[in-house]
Amino acid sequence: MSPRLASPAVKMTLAALAVAVASPVAAQSKINLSTVQSIGSVVTYIAQDKGYFKAEGLDVDIQLVSSAAQAVALLAQNELQVMEGGVSIGFFNALEKGMPMIMTSDRVSSPIGHKLIVRANLKGKITKVEDLKGLNVGTNAIASVTTYELGKLLAKHGVSLKDIELKQLGFPQMSPAMKNGALDATLNIPPFANAMEDAGDGFTIARVDDEVEPSPMTIAASFINTDWAAKNKDVVRRFFVAYVKATRDYCLAYHNGPNRKEVMEIALKNGLERSIEEIDKTEWTGRSMNGAVNMKSVMDQQAFYIEQGFVERATSEERMYTTEYVDYAVGKLGPAPAVNPASKLPGCR
Repeated sequence: MSPRLASPAVKMTLAALAVAVASPVAAQSKINLSTVQSIGSVVTYIAQDKGYFKAEGLDVDIQLVSSAAQAVALLAQNELQVMEGGVSIGFFNALEKGMPMIMTSDRVSSPIGHKLIVRANLKGKITKVEDLKGLNVGTNAIASVTTYELGKLLAKHGVSLKDIELKQLGFPQMSPAMKNGALDATLNIPPFANAMEDAGDGFTIARVDDEVEPSPMTIAASFINTDWAAKNKDVVRRFFVAYVKATRDYCLAYHNGPNRKEVMEIALKNGLERSIEEIDKTEWTGRSMNGAVNMKSVMDQQAFYIEQGFVERATSEERMYTTEYVDYAVGKLGPAPAVNPASKLPGCR
């Protein structure tokens, strides 16, 4: 049909089709995602800033939260579709209550750079983990993964959480507490652990990466709302194609690959650290390049929390974790790329 002879109705239809073809954004699937501020979060920003989400037809709204505990209820209510955060007591209890969520991929696993640090003026008096009996030891939250790490560290040296005075403090408050004597030791994380030692406020007597088993220890993951996923399988698959691709970028940079500067600039641009120098010297956390979670580690954490009375009943591995979406992503993307051969760093391979 000649355009000159087309009816008004046909012209309107052709115009609508032209707009649809010219506007791929209109077809994008919306996903609300929450994450916490850390170097590990840069993976999500890589996928956003490098256009990986957009290429998969996704409009991802990234929301920063101070802890995953804030986001669990939002995920269960489908106000969030994807959540990045710690493998916490809140996760195990949410599953026990039947909330519609499941773990889908690794976000942080060994090496994690967590250290048991003792107050500086106790040097020479405290030389080993066993010497902490009866002393005040800090954790960021009684029911957090750092308490699990501390409990495992102590147990390896014949000490239990009952043998110490456990004190709850935020990571930024731990250095002042060490200085004024309120804390004798603390289980601390980067960048706070490094800053504490650099300032001369404490010294390391044990490293979680060296001593806590099973290893690699998975302490953070991505989670999805299962009700939403059941109705949007193709969207979830496309999300993880972009996510695993970005994870591989992170791991190449982690091993001082040629893209390290680019990844650091993305982290800086999105407010994950205050300067390129800080990002470069911070211990980057490890993760699986293909998103695999070490479920032996996760199940051990659940067993610990049950033993401590934080979780009432065990949840099965099948209810807790699915590999469906990262398996699909790896199938689409192919084998993981080789990392810098000169790198001796463990993890992120």
